[in-house]
Amino acid sequence: MPDHVSQPRLLLRRLHSVMGGDGSAQERLDRVVRVIAQNMVAEVCSVYLARAGSVLELFATEGLKEEAVHRTRLQVGEGLVGLVAERGLPLNLSEAPKHPRFVYRPETGEDIYHSYLGVPILRNGKVSGVLVVQNVTPRLYSPEEVEALQTISMVLAELVSSGELINVNELSEDSVELGHSITLNGLSLASGIAAGAAVFTKPKIRITKTIADDVEEERARLETSLGQMRLQLEEMLEHPDFAQGGEHREVLETYRLFAYDRGWQDKMREAIDSGLTAEAAVERVQQENRARMAKIRDHYLRERIQDFEDLAGRLIRIIQGETVNAPTKLTQDSVLVARTVGPAELMEFDRQYLKAVVLEEGSSTAHVTIIARAMGIPVMGQIPNLVSHVETGDEIVVDTAHNHVYVRPNDEVLQGYREAVKVQEQLFAEYAAERDLPAETLDGERVELLMNAGLLADLPSLDTTGAEGIGLFRTEFQFMVSPALPRVDEQTKVYSAVLDAAGDKPVVFRTLDIGGDKPVPFLPREHEENPAMGWRAIRVALERPALLRYQLRALLYAAAGRNLNVMFPMIAEVAELKKCKAILQKEIQRLEKFGKIPPKEIKVGCMFEVPSLSWQLDSLLEEVDFLSIGTNDLLQFFFACDRSNPKLADRYDMLAPSVLSFLRMIISACHAADVPVTVCGEMGGRAVEAMALVALGLRKISVSPSSVGTVKRLLRSVDMNQLRAFLVEHIQSPEHSVRDSLLLFARDHNIKV
Repeated sequence: MPDHVSQPRLLLRRLHSVMGGDGSAQERLDRVVRVIAQNMVAEVCSVYLARAGSVLELFATEGLKEEAVHRTRLQVGEGLVGLVAERGLPLNLSEAPKHPRFVYRPETGEDIYHSYLGVPILRNGKVSGVLVVQNVTPRLYSPEEVEALQTISMVLAELVSSGELINVNELSEDSVELGHSITLNGLSLASGIAAGAAVFTKPKIRITKTIADDVEEERARLETSLGQMRLQLEEMLEHPDFAQGGEHREVLETYRLFAYDRGWQDKMREAIDSGLTAEAAVERVQQENRARMAKIRDHYLRERIQDFEDLAGRLIRIIQGETVNAPTKLTQDSVLVARTVGPAELMEFDRQYLKAVVLEEGSSTAHVTIIARAMGIPVMGQIPNLVSHVETGDEIVVDTAHNHVYVRPNDEVLQGYREAVKVQEQLFAEYAAERDLPAETLDGERVELLMNAGLLADLPSLDTTGAEGIGLFRTEFQFMVSPALPRVDEQTKVYSAVLDAAGDKPVVFRTLDIGGDKPVPFLPREHEENPAMGWRAIRVALERPALLRYQLRALLYAAAGRNLNVMFPMIAEVAELKKCKAILQKEIQRLEKFGKIPPKEIKVGCMFEVPSLSWQLDSLLEEVDFLSIGTNDLLQFFFACDRSNPKLADRYDMLAPSVLSFLRMIISACHAADVPVTVCGEMGGRAVEAMALVALGLRKISVSPSSVGTVKRLLRSVDMNQLRAFLVEHIQSPEHSVRDSLLLFARDHNIKV
């Protein structure tokens, strides 16, 4: 097979002519595989199509034995063909029989062929078949050949989608009978409770013409449409909700940068030059993006493909003459249902009626989730086969507190939802009434209740919740959405806004906690088997000290004349903390050298997240002004348990006696050294866990804004002496957890958990 497939435009035209010619669909497919084999100088060309029950059936071949057609069948995941279908990615092998997934079917006679190239035939984003070429001589096919076969598979998808070969209904996923009430489980990405009628994003894009009649005309269509799309994005950035800045605006700024990506544009132009229409070229490049990103294990980077998905869909609709910049018209309370959705697409919906979003995919760090939080919209994600269970107009109830989505709920569920809304409204009213009351136990012990934040959009919660300050401000988001290292003045602006919003209330800034599951675009990354324990947080900062120096400089500038609390994350040994303090001291000296106004007071602390620090605790407490216990990471290291693994989600309990004993040791050491200690992980925001923490002696807790009212109410209903005595009795228990015992204690003593 030659390195450069000859005359790709001519081939595409010839294939299109064959598919539109005389004869049955089967006869035309037989001619298609002959044409492909001849053009690509392949000794074998075969087409397998998906049938019901995850079966891939050989429908046509040039080179294999004729009797194998409609006889050879493989399950998805079985053999090399099944592997291509399972992954939805090309497979390029020089020695196919040596691959561990190779399966030999005697009726095909393919044992003499060594080289193998298989690509998925994609229809509406799903695999509807596999196109394969094979040669006797062992060798890898060139990237140009792989790309050519992928382009050919797009044209083949037209024949498959016609329904002449296989009833297209055979290819649909199994789904429950629509009309019945069902409950779907997912993951809460943005909290809240809501209900409304199901609405979908725009109908699936249909590309009906793939072969270009006039390449220059197609290039012009692409360039014009790119200009229109950019104009729409510029107008979106002028939306009053996002014109004032903040991290959610930075998300859209980054999204806009993707629209100007030269590599993306050049690949689309090259696809048009190969003979595709403008819309087919956009889809062809997007297929390549999906394949490339699917190989990346880092979930944050994989999520970025959704921004290109949204842009590609938007661009295709513009090319096809659809209006995409007008808001989607809603006339009633609605819940958006989608596999995925981009941030720009979300903003097209009327916010007066859009009450929630439910997704098959999604995560807490996806751009659409960040935008939804800024808009105050609950989001549920990671709901398998969601779209197949819902029809337009179906009533949906979203309950993020219990991670449930109710589709076509019965009267009992609807009544429960209405009561939950009333309870929620009543609770919010009660929390508001208690806003200015202290977090003080029945026997007079005060607890300082702070809030966690990471977005400027979180800051109004300081006033609405009555939190006494910000115990943890996560600074990394500004870096995660920036294509380049944010300038010092850009960082300073954000930190100043945080301090301005806090006023006289304290703010603790945690320096960059990037890496692991929080990569940044401007730093190269290598694959890590254990990213949570890898190159992240302070390890990145100390290896790339300019990152830390510029951030500390910005914090010092922002805190001019005000108090500054700086906290370093992921400290594993005291020596690391000393290095951080030395960098901070150099920046303080630089501040003095240039006559800048220094902070009124600087306090330095660190996160206690790595158990190794417990053997250097005395030395550590001599170096810090305060300590914050990050229970999220600490407990996964404590139990050697990946907290993102759903199989382990309920394996270990934060209220295990071993955990409580460990935390009591840390808290007691801090009290003895007169070093303030705070818990700022999610443990502190859960009612029963918060009850245990204060019984261990903790007097500062930093929680999410939504948990402030809950924890304050709990604390104000507790008699600390009784609770402390009870926990001392149970902390050496051999049981898996003391949770049930604490719940019984709370019930017996009228504690509001």
